[in-house]
Amino acid sequence: MESAMAQPVASCSGRPPLCALSRLVVQRAVPVSRSRRRRQFLPARAVVIQNHDLELAGTSSGDLGDRLWADFPILDQEVNGKPLAYLDNAATSQKPKQVLEAMEHYYNAENSNVHRGVHHLSNLATAAYEDARRKVANFIGAATDREVVFTRNATEAVNLVAHTWGLHNLQQGDEIILSVAEHHANLVPWQMLAQRTGAVLRHAGLTDSQEIDVEEVKSMIGPKTKLVSLVHVSNTLGSILPVDEVVQAARQSGAKVMLDCCQSVPNMPVDVQALGADWIVASSHKMCGPTGIGFLWGRLDILEGMGPWMGGGDMIQDVFLDHSTYNQPPNRFEAGTPAIAEAIGLGAACDYLSAIGMDVVQRHESELGAYLYEKLSEVEGVTIYGPPPSHGRAALCSFNVEGLHATDVSTLLDASGVAVRSGHHCTQPLHRHLDINASARASLYIYSTRADVDRFITELRAAVQFFRDAGL
Repeated sequence: MESAMAQPVASCSGRPPLCALSRLVVQRAVPVSRSRRRRQFLPARAVVIQNHDLELAGTSSGDLGDRLWADFPILDQEVNGKPLAYLDNAATSQKPKQVLEAMEHYYNAENSNVHRGVHHLSNLATAAYEDARRKVANFIGAATDREVVFTRNATEAVNLVAHTWGLHNLQQGDEIILSVAEHHANLVPWQMLAQRTGAVLRHAGLTDSQEIDVEEVKSMIGPKTKLVSLVHVSNTLGSILPVDEVVQAARQSGAKVMLDCCQSVPNMPVDVQALGADWIVASSHKMCGPTGIGFLWGRLDILEGMGPWMGGGDMIQDVFLDHSTYNQPPNRFEAGTPAIAEAIGLGAACDYLSAIGMDVVQRHESELGAYLYEKLSEVEGVTIYGPPPSHGRAALCSFNVEGLHATDVSTLLDASGVAVRSGHHCTQPLHRHLDINASARASLYIYSTRADVDRFITELRAAVQFFRDAGL
């Protein structure tokens, strides 16, 4: 759900970003050691995932990044002659070789269309595709794999609910409760729906610690509320929503609850039955899987009451010249040939993360994220957005350096091989609420290490000093 490219915007000081200046210094950026990072791989027990060996971290989170690093070939490269430090994981994660090999195996040995043939290859493809659905269902604790609908991405999943359930259940004056911290994918579809139905959008603000104001959310919920749709973990603030409070308040008024789980499903244990929401959406590419596929989870009774969105093959039961009858969920919502290889890759990603253990993933990111926050807060002139680690936050930090534009800072970091994101992170309303035009964001994942954080901080200090020496 992250935008492909952040557009340059005016800086906090009112000037455009110094992109031209930043490009000039790419070749004379502050030098760092050209020696590659030496990774010490510790002993670990191996498990088999679809005939692939995965080195597990066991129960210790401290060395998780070192143990997994070799599974991600893309990380072993240089950028501008310096080792890559990839800290843009909230935008997309890298893919382990186990996922890449699972997709390659499909194309080499099983490639065929699904659900439409009785021959050997078609049966293999169908089995692999539906097995991927079962893996996703198990990964999120769904009651049945029929509750998992494959979509192109999480954005499409939100739109699916808006165009099916929304159009048939909302009318003039009904209310949808959102927040100022939502990703555009959890704002724009509801704006479009409100324009068509006359529904009213209401937006909760932030607390003093820059978390979604849950008390305000609860105070907004009333007889007219039909839907509460909120981000589980903010991709900009790193804040974590207390879902149980929201669900309890929504249930008392009969409202439905949707959660944007793009930043939670990859990074912490998520059990949809325990969450209590009616729908969640998530993206494959943020959880070690391929791009081009995401999923919608919905309670089966609700999915069964939703009509189809797109028409075509596979979503039908019988077709006549003047009408058609429709398949049961999830097939009802998967018109046409699906992204078969991508689904298989997503299933392999679920295997990979499950073998590590999502409790281990969460502990690793909590510890490393707190270290990132601590070290970044020590850099002079830096403002970090979102709550402190003591409140609970994701392993990401959106930040600005006083007097500098996020794009300039990020460009200079890239000159030293450190990849962070700059822009509005698909949260323009949130940036306006914070009275900033853009921010830089460093985000961690399972293969990130303290060495990555230290490198980022060192290069950030050097970048800031470069601009200060230039009189900025």
